[in-house]
Amino acid sequence: MALRNMRIWRYIDEVARAGSVRQAAERLSLTPSALLRRIQDVEYDLGAKIFERHVSGMQLTAAGEILIRWIRNQNADLRRVYSQIEELAGLQRGEIRIACSQAVGRGFLLQEILGFREQHPQVKFHVNVTDHSTALRALVTYDSDLALIFRPEVSAEMQVITSLGQRMVAVMAANHPLAAKETLRLRECADYPVALPDTSFGGREIIENRLATSSAKFDIALEANSFEMLGGFVMTTDVITFQIEIGAMGWRADSRFAVRPISDADTPYGPLVLGHLKGRTLPVAASRFAERLTRSMDSLRALPSAE
Repeated sequence: MALRNMRIWRYIDEVARAGSVRQAAERLSLTPSALLRRIQDVEYDLGAKIFERHVSGMQLTAAGEILIRWIRNQNADLRRVYSQIEELAGLQRGEIRIACSQAVGRGFLLQEILGFREQHPQVKFHVNVTDHSTALRALVTYDSDLALIFRPEVSAEMQVITSLGQRMVAVMAANHPLAAKETLRLRECADYPVALPDTSFGGREIIENRLATSSAKFDIALEANSFEMLGGFVMTTDVITFQIEIGAMGWRADSRFAVRPISDADTPYGPLVLGHLKGRTLPVAASRFAERLTRSMDSLRALPSAE
């Protein structure tokens, strides 16, 4: 495929993502009529309709689904070629797209990105902090090169690069009565109100599974999809929240908080998984960053679970 033809493939991809010629035209700085003519030219060459008009917008036909998969494969391959060419100049440029769980996005992943850019300052990152289902879809649609997610669904489409077992920890104000203990049981935490991540988080599922077989019941004072809000809420109250170990790194470094591991008798390990789309050859920059993440996760695996 000639590089000069890439523009029309981008136009088709944008319409597929937007579901609207008008919205796609705005994003592409084109008039809707000009964009529609480009699409019609491709449909004429193919001898098949790419889109069907519906009340809800433009939807891909069966032929369009085949074409869009080919377009996204070609785009991903071209990015890899560009990356390999850039490597000849010492990885001077490049772009890394990664989807991650909120728990790692707020501390661990940010530090890894900062460290990588110290060596390769021209490499750009696109980070999508999301739930594990959306992260897996982003790999399949080539919107992400890598996924770093906690307790992902089993998927034949994801190639695991490495994984790291994670314990749950309790997070509370530094002067909380339970802060004097080295480890905690969930039933001890149930003596105080709790703030929990919502049900889209893997850590919440671990807690719910354990409580289902326990006589302990939680008094939920707050439920949120933001760890920043959960941390701010517990900082000046007797409320307790929960996080996986790697997600509590920032709180461990903050003297206003106490972080205590939950006893293994109470909660099982869950894996933090780094992966990419199975069968895909990663761009050089993404491959190098995956190697860095693997080394960092290996180093954390070698450490004891410390306070």
